[in-house]
Amino acid sequence: MSPSRTPEPTMKRTLPALALAAAALPALAADEFRFDAGHTYIGFEIDHLGFSRTLGEFLKYEGTLVLDRENLARSSIEVSIDTASIDTDQEDFDEHLRSADFFDVANHPTMRFKSTKVEDLGNGRLKVTGDFTMLGKTHPVVLDVSMNKVAPHPFRPTIEVAGFSARTTLDRTQWGMDKYAPAVGKDVSIRIETEFNRPIPAQ
Repeated sequence: MSPSRTPEPTMKRTLPALALAAAALPALAADEFRFDAGHTYIGFEIDHLGFSRTLGEFLKYEGTLVLDRENLARSSIEVSIDTASIDTDQEDFDEHLRSADFFDVANHPTMRFKSTKVEDLGNGRLKVTGDFTMLGKTHPVVLDVSMNKVAPHPFRPTIEVAGFSARTTLDRTQWGMDKYAPAVGKDVSIRIETEFNRPIPAQ
């Protein structure tokens, strides 16, 4: 007689069991936030003939932040900016900036930024690399970002807020915006102060 053996589990039995166990685990998903336009500033600063620095901002934009708070490197952001919404508090100058000399809003009504990499530098500091498209050309841009606070809104308990500050500098001539450069500075300083909101799911 051959010795008795205890049957060993086969792959056919093990794999379905693992699949069922995995399906029973809760899904870990990042949270999606939207711009709070009332608490967002997307501004720029550029040298004007060496006499002063011109300041301006864009008033219309939309975007989505996907925040993975367990692993910030898996977060992402995508933003679209209405170029016609440029505002320097000088109506004639704004119209010139909307012309083909600069933003050419008739042919390029939007600028876009889409992140391609997020690096967590610790202590709330992030380096966000992305593709920036303007005037039909796309080049990489790196934002230095501070994640200021992520918490429920103190006066609106059904809303969670994620607040950020970001800085970068662009060479506008890379995108073909070279009118009057370098007399009017080609390096443009960008400053962003923003809050994103999301509804807190009911328990």
